[in-house]
Amino acid sequence: MAGAWATPQQVIDVTGVSVTGPQLAQAQASIEMFCNRIYDDTERIRPRDLHWLGQAVAYQAAWEAGQYDLNTRLDTTNVQQDGVVATLDTRAVTLGPRAKQALQRVSWMRSRTVHLRTAFEAGAGRGTNPLADSSDDDYTWQPMDGGAA
Repeated sequence: MAGAWATPQQVIDVTGVSVTGPQLAQAQASIEMFCNRIYDDTERIRPRDLHWLGQAVAYQAAWEAGQYDLNTRLDTTNVQQDGVVATLDTRAVTLGPRAKQALQRVSWMRSRTVHLRTAFEAGAGRGTNPLADSSDDDYTWQPMDGGAA
């Protein structure tokens, strides 16, 4: 096995499930596919992200150990049989739910949205509510150049 972000003992510690080396390698390959990083780039990954990747591999290994033949599953979002319809997420049949939760905590898997607080949100305005009429009465107008004319 080339390497994995978790060891068989860590899988036991985290999940209580024993896995073999090949099962761990399969889980590692699955997580690499979903997180878009490979084990060989481990030295460039932050420690916090490595923790969550290790958790993801451990949960994935335990989940895969209880699954039947992941390599021949259908890629479907809707299954209908005998009047019963099941709509599944595209990753529901290939990624364990706890592994998915761990991957969502990895920094590059989160939203790329950066929220910048405005001066009004940050409290840098002149009053508690800069849009309230009462905030107009609290301050005397001064020219921007400090009064030097």
